[in-house]
Amino acid sequence: MRQIGAPFQPIASANCPQERPMRLINRIPSRPLAVALAVLPFVLALIAYSIASDLRLSVNPQDKLLPAISMISETALRVFTEPDRRTGDILLWLDTGASLMRLALGVGIAAAISLVLGMLIGLLPLIRSCLSGFVAVLSMIPPLAVLPILFIVFGLGEVSKVVLIVIGITPFMTRDLSQRVLEIPTEQLIKAQTIGASSLVIALRVALPQILPRLLSNVRLSLGSAWLFLIAAEAVASDVGLGYRIFLVRRYLAMDIILTYVIWITLLAFLIDWSLKTVSRKSFPWMEAGL
Repeated sequence: MRQIGAPFQPIASANCPQERPMRLINRIPSRPLAVALAVLPFVLALIAYSIASDLRLSVNPQDKLLPAISMISETALRVFTEPDRRTGDILLWLDTGASLMRLALGVGIAAAISLVLGMLIGLLPLIRSCLSGFVAVLSMIPPLAVLPILFIVFGLGEVSKVVLIVIGITPFMTRDLSQRVLEIPTEQLIKAQTIGASSLVIALRVALPQILPRLLSNVRLSLGSAWLFLIAAEAVASDVGLGYRIFLVRRYLAMDIILTYVIWITLLAFLIDWSLKTVSRKSFPWMEAGL
């Protein structure tokens, strides 16, 4: 019996439970909403840039710092289609081919070295005792600090640019892959040895299939650093490449060309990352399902 003067507290019946608001952590957007939310930051950034550009151009129509979006579009159409008057080549495609070749060589060599070293350090205690600390120290050296040394040793050609990418991303990839090898359950290694598998067979049949998905993930994560080292090397010593062109036109304050190249580099990086993600999803569906 309710006491007189006590506040009334409704009692929820078993047939009519009280509804509780859904927590944000449990709210999953629908597919259309997810697409809209993914596009929203880009739209807001574009609007912010347009407003800032209009404000600067209204004060000084000759301002070059923030060119109008229409001007960037016209410049992009020109650099993608018009050949150079001196050479007859479309410079953007020439620069793209040179940069992608250097990037592919650097990342490919780094991935191969990291895979071999990572498996050796992770599987063999003797190699781990010898190289683990050495690789850790190498990962702490700023790669751009050794760029002058690379130019002195390898010259100003293609080799120094590729070597910079290799030096820049290999130590980190090696450390991560070796740690992943160490995380392989000991029971798997013991069972393989029980049936007579050699160290090479264990590396190829037990460790390698479990490490390859992580290798692709490492390559994806290292692409940003690889682009940074590539652009830096091309800016210092090159006569062709995306980084070379950006630093060439900066002396003229050609922000429309610079922004066009920056957007193009970003698009290339996105396409490469998306391609690697697709390959990983199709080649290792069990890995994607576990993420």
